[in-house]
Amino acid sequence: MKQLKKAAAKKRKQAAISAEKSEEAMIGGIIEGSPDAVGVAVLRLNCGCRKMAAVDKDGEPASKVIIYRDNALNICEQCKADNGAYPRVKESFIHWLDPAPAPELQQRIRGKVFGNVPVH
Repeated sequence: MKQLKKAAAKKRKQAAISAEKSEEAMIGGIIEGSPDAVGVAVLRLNCGCRKMAAVDKDGEPASKVIIYRDNALNICEQCKADNGAYPRVKESFIHWLDPAPAPELQQRIRGKVFGNVPVH
C-alpha cells in the first residue's frame, strides 16, 4: 500500500513539472529543427544549467544535446568539466508536442530516455 501511495505522489509531482518561460524558446528551437520529435527531454541541473534534446517516438535522440544556462554566455565550469553529469540532475521531464503520445508510450519513452535519472 505504501508503494502505491509513493507511486501516485511521484506521478502527481511529475505531472506538475513543466517548461519554464525561459526554457520555452529553447524548446521551440529544438522542435523546429527536429521533424521526427514527439517531445523534448529537459534535465535541470543543480548548478542552474539545463540539458535538452528532442526525442522521437521510439525514445531515440531526434536532435543534438544542448547544454545552456539562462542569462549567461557560457555554461558553468562544472558542466564544462563533466558535461552535465546525471548525478547532478535536480529535475527531469519531457515536454510533449501536441498531440502528445498515449500515456503508455509516454511512459516507455521516459524510461528509455531517463533510465535511472531521478524523475521528480
